[in-house]
Amino acid sequence: MARRLYRSRTEKMLGGVCAGLGELLDIDPTIVRLVFVLLTIWGGAGAIIYLVLWLIAPYKDELKNP
Repeated sequence: MARRLYRSRTEKMLGGVCAGLGELLDIDPTIVRLVFVLLTIWGGAGAIIYLVLWLIAPYKDELKNP
């Protein structure tokens, strides 16, 4: 089964993007959150990337199984 990015409903702090990325990459979501904060401080790219992922990544239970 292919791994996909999705947002987490259980471990979310804001939109669930970092928790979903952490699960996809098999790392702690706190590390992903810190990366987004650092990218936001260093030019604002982190906030833009987060918002885009928030808009395009569905929750896991919203994925349709063929």
